[in-house]
Amino acid sequence: MITQPLDFEKPIFELEKRISELQHLSSVGEIDTAEEVEKLQARVKKLLTETFSRLTPWQIAQLSRHPDRPHTQDYFSLIFEDFIELHGDRCFRDDPSIVGGMAVLGGRSCIIIGHQKGRTTKENIQRNFGMPHPEGYRKAIRLMELAERFKKPLITFIDTPGAFPGIEAEERGQAEAIARSISTMTGLAAPIIVAIIGEGGSGGALALAVGDRVLMMEHATYSVISPEGCASILWRDGDRAEKAAPLLKMTAQELIQSQGIIDEIVKEPLGGAHRDSEGAAKLLKDALLKHMKELDGISIEELPKRRFERYRKIGPFTEKK
Repeated sequence: MITQPLDFEKPIFELEKRISELQHLSSVGEIDTAEEVEKLQARVKKLLTETFSRLTPWQIAQLSRHPDRPHTQDYFSLIFEDFIELHGDRCFRDDPSIVGGMAVLGGRSCIIIGHQKGRTTKENIQRNFGMPHPEGYRKAIRLMELAERFKKPLITFIDTPGAFPGIEAEERGQAEAIARSISTMTGLAAPIIVAIIGEGGSGGALALAVGDRVLMMEHATYSVISPEGCASILWRDGDRAEKAAPLLKMTAQELIQSQGIIDEIVKEPLGGAHRDSEGAAKLLKDALLKHMKELDGISIEELPKRRFERYRKIGPFTEKK
């Protein structure tokens, strides 16, 4: 059962809470609640199906940030084996908002990198709420180059509101670090798979999202700006985020229709990844293995050429004379 329900999840949460209470009564032998529990479970399943079949873009944006949603390190532990984390950018410091290192997927060694948020207030402060500083991107670049040097597949996990916008980040070259990360991924002589697992916010996400395959979890988002930021610009009112969300075309269902932006929507368990982390990880793992196998059929020399052409074609337009 989820611990922090969103507003539209509260009717489901109340039913699940009632089921938990009845199961407790049954376990201590006070009353036989099996029949009532079965009826409530059927109602929960029906309500989940109805609710999650008609989500609005704003509700999906809320789900992408859900506090119970699995983060990068959760997927690392559920999908990969023998993960060895590497730290530091060899220049300034280690940035905990980006994690990465070596791991094994399906018996094959690879390099994995991703944004990392926290769950508690203390963890979020430590991880800077998943918003990297320049040294985070420089650490990621170091790992990307490691993948190329040892001819290993690179897999990145995207989950960030955006790069940290503070003065100190700008002083240490935030824009340059993001640009160099994008440039490195564009020309990297290694297969790259990108998985957008939560928020994909602005250049902070794109810095790790240039790939040969871009996968997106069903209830993730990917956009140049947050709904709140868009509303602040358009109407000088961040509280109108719900109105701005549909304008951004930020959901997986909308982006799969935009040529070349994402390649596949990875389904989530009924009710979202935050209700079943293990189930979500299994579905994502299957998708990663499938695309890794497909990329094995393309030569290392050909991959950067195809990647470059892929991104050149995004955003087609026509000119009228």
